[in-house]
Amino acid sequence: MNKKSNLARLLMVMARLRAPDGCPWDREQTHASIRLHAVEEVYELLDAIEAGDEEEMIEELGDLLLQVVFHCQLASERQAFDFELVAGRLVEKLIRRHPHVFGNQKAKSVDAVWAQWDRIKRQEKQGTPHERPSALDGIPKHLPALMRAEKLMKKAQKAGLLKAGEPAQPTKERVTQSSLSQSLYALVAAAKARGWSAEALLLRELRRREKGWRGAERRLARAEEKNRRISR
Repeated sequence: MNKKSNLARLLMVMARLRAPDGCPWDREQTHASIRLHAVEEVYELLDAIEAGDEEEMIEELGDLLLQVVFHCQLASERQAFDFELVAGRLVEKLIRRHPHVFGNQKAKSVDAVWAQWDRIKRQEKQGTPHERPSALDGIPKHLPALMRAEKLMKKAQKAGLLKAGEPAQPTKERVTQSSLSQSLYALVAAAKARGWSAEALLLRELRRREKGWRGAERRLARAEEKNRRISR
C-alpha cells in the first residue's frame, strides 16, 4: 500500500475536523471568523525567521499552511473551490509571470523582472472586475500605516506622481537610521501624550495624499488623451 503524502493527510485531517462528528470549534468557524489568524501566524513566522530558529519556523510555517487549508476546506464544502484549484492557479501564475524562465523572454536584472511582472499582472487583470486602472491600486486595505505609506509612496514615485525624497520636511540635519528612528518614536509619544493614535493619524494623512495623487493622475491622463487627439 502506498503511503499518502503529508499534504494529502493534512487535507484529510482538516476535512475530518469539519465533519458532522468532528471538532465543535472547527465546525463553527467561517472565513470571516478566522481571517485575522493568518495575520497573527505571519507575524509569528517573522519572529521565528529573525530569531534564526528553524524548529520554530517549521511550526509557524505549518500554522500558516493550516490557514490556507482551512479556507480551502470551507470553500470546498460549498463547492466554490478547493486546495487543488488554489494550488493549480498558483502554479499557472508563477509560470505565466516568469516567461524569462519558462518562455523565451529575457530579463537579466531584478528591475527588468519587476517591470515584466507588473506588466503581465496588469494585462491579466485588464477587463476583469479586478482591473487596476490607477497606478495606486492593489495595496491591501488592512496594511499597518507605515507599511501602507511605503507601498503608496513607491507606487506614486513609479507613476511620476511623487518625486524621490517627498514629502520629507526640509532639514539641515543629516538624517541617519538612528535619528529617524528616534524621531518616529518621538512622534508616537507626542501623539500618545495627547490621546491620539499615531496609526490613525498616519492613515488619515495617507488618505488625504492618495486622494490628491489620484486626482493628479486623472488630470495627467486627460492631458495625454487631449494631446493624442490634437496630434492626430
